[in-house]
Amino acid sequence: MYDTNEITAAPVQAQLHGKRAAVHTLGCRLNQSESNLLHNALRAAGYELVPFDEPADLGIINTCTVTREADAKSRQLVRRFVRRNPDAFTAVIGCYSHMGYKTLAEIPGVDLIVGNQEKLNVLDYVAQGKRNEPLIVRDRMERDDFTIEIGVGESATNRPNLKIQDGCNFMCSFCVIPFARGRTRSRELGDLVREAEQLAANGARELVLTGVNIGAYAYEGRGIVDVVDALDAIPGVARVRISSIEPTTIPEALLERMAAPGHALVPYLHIPLQSGSDRVLTLMKRKYSRREFVGFVENAARRVPDLCIGTDVLAGMPGETDEDFEETAAVLRDGPMTYAHVFKYSERPGTPTARYADKVDEPTKNRRAALLRALSAEKRMAYIDRYLGRRVMVLFEEEDDGCWPGYTGNYIRVAVRSSEQLLNQLRPVWLTERRGDIMMGILDDDE
Repeated sequence: MYDTNEITAAPVQAQLHGKRAAVHTLGCRLNQSESNLLHNALRAAGYELVPFDEPADLGIINTCTVTREADAKSRQLVRRFVRRNPDAFTAVIGCYSHMGYKTLAEIPGVDLIVGNQEKLNVLDYVAQGKRNEPLIVRDRMERDDFTIEIGVGESATNRPNLKIQDGCNFMCSFCVIPFARGRTRSRELGDLVREAEQLAANGARELVLTGVNIGAYAYEGRGIVDVVDALDAIPGVARVRISSIEPTTIPEALLERMAAPGHALVPYLHIPLQSGSDRVLTLMKRKYSRREFVGFVENAARRVPDLCIGTDVLAGMPGETDEDFEETAAVLRDGPMTYAHVFKYSERPGTPTARYADKVDEPTKNRRAALLRALSAEKRMAYIDRYLGRRVMVLFEEEDDGCWPGYTGNYIRVAVRSSEQLLNQLRPVWLTERRGDIMMGILDDDE
């Protein structure tokens, strides 16, 4: 193993000559955003991007560590790439690389392991060539605000992610991400606007804001509202979407922007609940009570017409009783939330909950998670059904067998059959029927 201070002295077995690169991304939208930036860097360096299952000379696996299952999937993908491409250069980057670098270094065929601080500079280390042992680059996460130097590719359709922030100071007891991503820091406003302008010039109609805790954005006295206002002013940007935001970081002015008909900020909020039990919220070290969360979402639903509210819920936290679980289910059932992403508690080494007693057994976690997912599906269908017969604006994505799928501003998936070229067009649609969780519609030809 080598650290970054030994790069030039490390024995090089062979330089990388091939120019076929494959990238696989696990986890959140922030990872997806960073992988897209790496795609641009690879193209600029002369690589041909190929699907992950095709032969490649360079493989980059951008990992996740939010659960044990994510760790295992990361390892599985690394082994699969090495097995199919034994002579390729294999680079593993991201959150699991930052936390599980020792385990990754034991996988035969891994050449490079890069943590989050240097992940966007991975090609600098690839250029050093293959070594006798994997190079580990795991620098301490910086706390300063940042810029991103990588440019934008030729095309930017299909709702590209725009990274505006990284890291988190909240230190929830079950969460390993502050250790993997570091403390909160924000992207310079002018720098993120520069990328947004490039994305818009290359075709982007909707930008999805990503980060670890984007409501904590703070750069030279500017906050999240200043970000969405700056993006709203960019010609060509029709929509701005916030991927996820903590309830205690939502200013009233953000809801005002969502409610304003002429503003690009869409009526969509994904606000993590995690638990509806005050006792469990305290164990989690969350920064709100059940009553406060309900107040947040009810206020938002009142203020913003047609608002879609998604949430995250954690099932089986250590110490969670049947009564605690029922309180969580009640908040989801009775509140204005549209859907929930449901996760089973997964013990993360180094977090406070790893030391908690009263572990919830796996069958109980599975049962609780299944009940919450069923409740979420009911809520989602009921929300979508409210829009039958209504006229909505849809941003269309890639054609799929004669059918054009897309999304409304409030995140209803819509599909229409049309012979027109609808890619990246924002068009009015009449919603005619629901098929599962997708609304079918017809184009409004009288627009």
